Amino acid sequence: MQSAKNLSDKIILGIDPGTNVMGYGLISVAGTNISLLHMGVLQLIRTDDHPLKLKKIFEHTLELIDKYNPDDISIEAPFYGKNVQSMLKLGRAQGVAMAAGLHRLIPIFEYSPKKIKQSITGNGNASKEQVAAMLMTLLHFKESPEFLDATDGLAAAVCHNFQKGKSNFSKTGGNSWKAFINANPGRLRAG
Repeated sequence: MQSAKNLSDKIILGIDPGTNVMGYGLISVAGTNISLLHMGVLQLIRTDDHPLKLKKIFEHTLELIDKYNPDDISIEAPFYGKNVQSMLKLGRAQGVAMAAGLHRLIPIFEYSPKKIKQSITGNGNASKEQVAAMLMTLLHFKESPEFLDATDGLAAAVCHNFQKGKSNFSKTGGNSWKAFINANPGRLRAG
């Protein structure tokens, strides 16, 4: 009996966390072929209560997981900004999205915005529009979404596929030192 999914095939959920708009994108990877499954946004602009926004992010992420059954979740890391309150809110949004993935025992991978842009366009300082245009070419879709947060989430998924699993936050949390040691036995020295 042949499996419907080869061992090298994957579904990756990418998330661009936000407390007003959370972007997400799902890709299917079959060997070297990448295809778009779905992308969209969760709009939270009309919700004033911050804890309620976090609850909605958690629930929506679980819905995406339960519907598409991703193998990995790739999430954009918050970037350093001058507004501390905005950073805290963004970090909380990222945290609840990560918690939803961990709740379903899905490995979480985190990438900086610069790393994602570099991976997609070759330029770590690319604009959201440049990232969207490159994704349209790579994944063969014609219309840019109303909110570029959707393509930002999609970019996180594609970046993860290109990285082949670097920056892993394993199912138990934290970087996998065991995997690093196994992959790099010659780099260890007795201290």
